[in-house]
Amino acid sequence: MDFRAAWWLPGAHPQTIWGRLARPRRLAPLRRELLETPDGDELVVDHLDSEQADAPRLVLLHGLEGSSYSVYVQGLLAHIRRRGWPATAINFRSCARDPLNPSAMLPNRRPRLYHSGDTADLDFVVRALACREPSRRLFAIGVSLGGNALLKWLGENGESARQLLTAAVTISVPYDLGAGSRHLETALGRFYVGWFLKTLRPKAIAVARRFPEAAARVDVQGVARSRTFREFDEASTAPLHGFRDADDYYDRCSSIRFAGRIAVPTLCLSARDDPFLPCEVLDRFRAAASPRVELVVARHGGHAGFVSGGLPWRARFWAEETAVSWLEQFAAELV
Repeated sequence: MDFRAAWWLPGAHPQTIWGRLARPRRLAPLRRELLETPDGDELVVDHLDSEQADAPRLVLLHGLEGSSYSVYVQGLLAHIRRRGWPATAINFRSCARDPLNPSAMLPNRRPRLYHSGDTADLDFVVRALACREPSRRLFAIGVSLGGNALLKWLGENGESARQLLTAAVTISVPYDLGAGSRHLETALGRFYVGWFLKTLRPKAIAVARRFPEAAARVDVQGVARSRTFREFDEASTAPLHGFRDADDYYDRCSSIRFAGRIAVPTLCLSARDDPFLPCEVLDRFRAAASPRVELVVARHGGHAGFVSGGLPWRARFWAEETAVSWLEQFAAELV
């Protein structure tokens, strides 16, 4: 599982940014489905279909402000498609893109958004898929925020999760949300935060304007002024989703708190130079994780980058390849 960064893409920030600028966002044909959630909202999922009745189905969870059209999700889907497996990509609430206009996000019917510890929708989808296809094994891959939610769900459910998921992989998880938020308050970190807040702020303000119950909770002026994740989470994420404040949200939703109770075999891929997380968190996560969790830490790779290859037009994405290959090997050993 050794990763060697591309010589033409040195450093954490080029590794993090390059793929998002250079990669295609339509690598796999998807079939869209709207699921009615228990709280009366719609959850958008995109399916990669397969005729292999005995192949495992992969559940994919994107990162902050991502979707099934994020380049890393499409990269994973391309690897899955080559193996002839089916997959289901979950679009977190307020993150689904219009297939005809991927820059446009589809609104939801309930006064809520999503966050790093929101596991209810993942639980709903996994149980729905397991009910539909009781004989098919389910695997899961979560990237960044989606990986944090996946690890939290695995820990919350402990041994019972093994009845639903056979194995899981995560990529570039911010295991400690508070530490990650503080780490991104540096000069270069604010570049990434500013990029995400360009869409997060309008979403939160729109929810407050559409729903009176959200307006009573969200500090709209605080959202508009926010320049860090902590400021945004203090004004919107925490009050909208029932947390006391940003620190309460970070403490209750960081996957490092749940890692010791994970019973499903899980591979976690991280980079020591991830600009979204101080590297000391990786050592703390390793110490906290259960024996069923294997943490692989590369020296380089940035955040969900892991770009290798001799030339830009022959770039390979190690974490995505490794995630699917590891699950393929795991599936073969079960036969």
